[in-house]
Amino acid sequence: MSLLTAAIILGAALFTSFVSSIFGMLGGLLLMAVLITLMSTGPAMVLHGLIQFASNGYRAFLNRENIQWRIIVVFLIGAVAALAPLVFISFVPDEATVLIALGALPFIAAGLPKRLSLDISRPYMPIFAGLVIVPVNMLAGVGGPLLDVFFQRVTLTRHKVVATKAVIQALAHTTKIIYFGVLVSNTQNWPPAPLLLGALAVTVIGASLGKHVLDRLTDKVFFAWTQPIMLGVGFLLVIRGILTLK
Repeated sequence: MSLLTAAIILGAALFTSFVSSIFGMLGGLLLMAVLITLMSTGPAMVLHGLIQFASNGYRAFLNRENIQWRIIVVFLIGAVAALAPLVFISFVPDEATVLIALGALPFIAAGLPKRLSLDISRPYMPIFAGLVIVPVNMLAGVGGPLLDVFFQRVTLTRHKVVATKAVIQALAHTTKIIYFGVLVSNTQNWPPAPLLLGALAVTVIGASLGKHVLDRLTDKVFFAWTQPIMLGVGFLLVIRGILTLK
């Protein structure tokens, strides 16, 4: 790996962790788009999973007082149920599939009818979230855009949304690390130690800076900006994926 490639990855890790710390989303989507362009799918999935696990884990720590643990526990039931059959499947999507899937997710989420009312604070809704988020996370590398729809119609504060989503995302990325880093490969998908350590360091810096911005936002501004940004990025990723088709 060249120094330029490593520098781009570190810069992307810093910026995307900053964005995620503000909105609780988008960072993973943008980072995956960068990594899948620079690396093959397997290594990109493992590195993305490791960086996002650190980013989400640290973001959860920064907002630990606002984590909704009941939602997390119920989500795990659905996540484990979804992960079980995936253990017996060896599937690695190509770059175009990943990019188009990433770009389509925000539009699918936005297109769900309001009457479905996917409010993750409802008693059993986290189970459904776990059932759909884990497979999507394995296929596209990022389930955040789909997860976000479960948090768009809730009465939670912005801090509770960011904190709870961070824990869920950390858990989801753990399954991806296990799948692409252990089950479908030996060690060839794992990144070099210096790159990984550097990425983890800048991730902590970016998350810390983003937390200061989050504290200064209002809930109204927070919820107003999430969906338009998602759709804009999704559109660009779909176009990129179509251009990548062979």
